[in-house]
Amino acid sequence: MSLKQKTISGLFWTFGEQFTSKGIGFLVQIVLARILLPEEFGLIAMITVFIGIGHSMVDSGMTSSLIRTINPDQRDYSTVFYINVIVSFVVYGIIYVCAPAIGSFYEQPMLVDLVRVYALIIVIQSFVTVQITRMTKEMNFRIQMIIQVPSIIVGGIVGIILASRGWGVWALVYMALVKTIISTVQYWIYTGWRPDWVFDRQRLWEHFNFGYKLTLAGFINIIFINAYNIVIGKFFSAAQVGFYSKADDLQRFPVQSISTALSKVTFPMFSEIQKDNVKLKMVYRKVMQQVMFWITPMLTFGYIAAEPLFRYVLTEKWLPAVPYFQVICFVGLLYPIQAYNLNVLKVKGRSDLFLKLSIIKRSITTLGIILAIPYGIFALLYFQVINSLISYFINSYYTGKFIQYPALKQLRDIIPIILIGIGSGIATYFAIYELFRLQHTHDLVQIATLLGLYSLLYFGTHIVGKSIPYMDFKDLVLNKLYKPV
Repeated sequence: MSLKQKTISGLFWTFGEQFTSKGIGFLVQIVLARILLPEEFGLIAMITVFIGIGHSMVDSGMTSSLIRTINPDQRDYSTVFYINVIVSFVVYGIIYVCAPAIGSFYEQPMLVDLVRVYALIIVIQSFVTVQITRMTKEMNFRIQMIIQVPSIIVGGIVGIILASRGWGVWALVYMALVKTIISTVQYWIYTGWRPDWVFDRQRLWEHFNFGYKLTLAGFINIIFINAYNIVIGKFFSAAQVGFYSKADDLQRFPVQSISTALSKVTFPMFSEIQKDNVKLKMVYRKVMQQVMFWITPMLTFGYIAAEPLFRYVLTEKWLPAVPYFQVICFVGLLYPIQAYNLNVLKVKGRSDLFLKLSIIKRSITTLGIILAIPYGIFALLYFQVINSLISYFINSYYTGKFIQYPALKQLRDIIPIILIGIGSGIATYFAIYELFRLQHTHDLVQIATLLGLYSLLYFGTHIVGKSIPYMDFKDLVLNKLYKPV
């Protein structure tokens, strides 16, 4: 199978897995949001950073090293497997001991038990990181989709039942545990891979030498991705953390569903063409334009329809999250191109630069958060938007050097897409939304009408203008890219 055929197959199955599993998970979260209180979601958001750090420490960037390694063998996989499992127990022990300090930091005593139980996920998932890596390297996303869907369904059912019976925040904890256990068992059943009784110190050093820099960068990144949850949790109420985290989750749903799906396919694909800078640049440009083609209308529509969407889907109690959501929609627009610029560094094997850029960006973030805290939550949110733009230019610096595709050229390729999206949103808002306000139209009618008009304006403009991302998508769907790369 050619690289292009593998990529198309990978795109099909990974998008299927992302939108099926993420879609089901999204629906589960909606049901739970209607049952549980914002502060209960806020408590989980407070400890998410510690779970993320634990996962990063366990992986140590070695799965990324495996993906970029040409023809890794059983010694590579087995060595990484054993070290992941051993480190997971060490990490869990550290979190268990530190749990009282976490509860004291947030002044939330119940976080002690919550984090000790929730952190078991780190140990459970360490048993399948290599299986997932092997599937990703082989672009075998069909099995991953088969595994994820039932895991999310069963875990979601458990969470909803517990929430409806008054378990509160614990419903979210046990839902996550059940989902993780079921998916772990399935990975062992479906993949057929088993580690050998071998541990190669030289292979470990090779993978660790590449991966530890990614781990440090990931460690820093996780802290700062969750920095707003940490700061809001420390200086404001649990309910406000819940409002912010829910708004952030809704913004991330379309963004990460698309960008994560493409990242899972494009990282191994980029790795195969890592030495051909011309082809890497061409593929990178097409991927970036395609991501923006779909994410821009989703976020723009979400912005203009935020109030009826939140009220109809999540109920009135979540309306305070609407302005949070509208501000961070602008963050979502820049997220994909930030991530793909960093992917270029990884496929080039420059994890040292990956770490260097992370330190620079997080230093800026720290300073900005410190300056914004006295001015309230919205100052933090507006800084998050500004910081996303700064991070984009920092991330794209080395991409410009390695594949001759600097930040300004990238912007020239995506600005038309963003302008069409925002322009269609403004036209839709003034054409319909103010009329709805005067007539007190039902929320569902507002949502449907706004979606219809916005889609007509946005996609109609691309079709009539025969834009590059539209023509690329048309070629992919209708012609199925029969010609090999």
